[in-house]
Amino acid sequence: MRWDNLRIDSTAADGEDGDAVRAQGTLPLIERDAVVRTFDTPGFRGMTFYEVQAKSIVSRVPDASKMPFRWTINPYRGCQHACSYCFARNTHTYLDLDAGRDFNSRVIVKVNAPELLRAKLRSRGWTGEPIAMGTNVDCYQRAEGRYQLMRGIITALRDAANPFSILTKGTLILRDLDLLLDAAAVTDVGLNVSAGFVDADLWRAIEPGTPAPQRRLDACAALNDAGLRCGVLMGPIVPYLSDSPGQLEAAVRQAAATGATHVSPIVLHLRPGAREWFLGWLREAHPTLVPRYAELYGRGAYARQEYRSRISTEVRDLSERYGVGRGHRSLPPVRAVRRGGEPGGREQLALF
Repeated sequence: MRWDNLRIDSTAADGEDGDAVRAQGTLPLIERDAVVRTFDTPGFRGMTFYEVQAKSIVSRVPDASKMPFRWTINPYRGCQHACSYCFARNTHTYLDLDAGRDFNSRVIVKVNAPELLRAKLRSRGWTGEPIAMGTNVDCYQRAEGRYQLMRGIITALRDAANPFSILTKGTLILRDLDLLLDAAAVTDVGLNVSAGFVDADLWRAIEPGTPAPQRRLDACAALNDAGLRCGVLMGPIVPYLSDSPGQLEAAVRQAAATGATHVSPIVLHLRPGAREWFLGWLREAHPTLVPRYAELYGRGAYARQEYRSRISTEVRDLSERYGVGRGHRSLPPVRAVRRGGEPGGREQLALF
């Protein structure tokens, strides 16, 4: 079974934070019932969370030769960020859920993720390879504010001195600044904030559940100011909607101002699931662009190579012009960046 790592052991119970009921046939590809929880609060209204006890949490990348890492952790499936282009949408269909609204509103939560990770890191076969997070769905989506799985995950990685990286559109990463600093003192920690454009109207249209791009860039600046090293994944660049010279310049200039260690452009991917959902939005919002997308993408997931090469060249030139990578704000060494007087002390950080 493709999703047999999502085995359910928990029993349903009413919780003081929300209503929990036993799922009956809702997730037919999971061996047993999940605890289904809803919360009657503005930030979670309309959302359903399926709390599961997973069998494993560290996953091998299917084709590691194309990626800079071999292992990932995904404590959530589905994402409240609701980005219309998210390439992970199709994974919801493995659960007999749809890649559209279900992906946005029905989130699988692997509540035992930290405990599973500790066991994995202690196992004889584990050699301490780097682990990437945020490569499928965002590990700092809004649900993380309630479930707090990442604090346990980062703590386990820190205690094992295991290198890791995080990619996120969520400013909630600043909540864990103390743990990230502790981890960076003993192992390699790679951080990237995703902000493909700074156009507010486009953000509201295709990334409605995310913090605003400027708030993400502010988080990148805060991480760099703290002595960590954070770059910007400039993705996606949306053809004909965020790729004009002026738009690219604005995005790179603002990324450079954060002290980003690098800016990496990623042109919009249209993989199955995401393709149908995004093009449905495009037909309603920008019908005149539909033929241009058909010409640019054909039946594939990627824009034509010449287009991608042009975008990469433009972003590289802009990065050089604005000094990306030369203005990193790493004045205090990581071990010295401790707030509150004592080593390991914490300061209060505003979460956007």
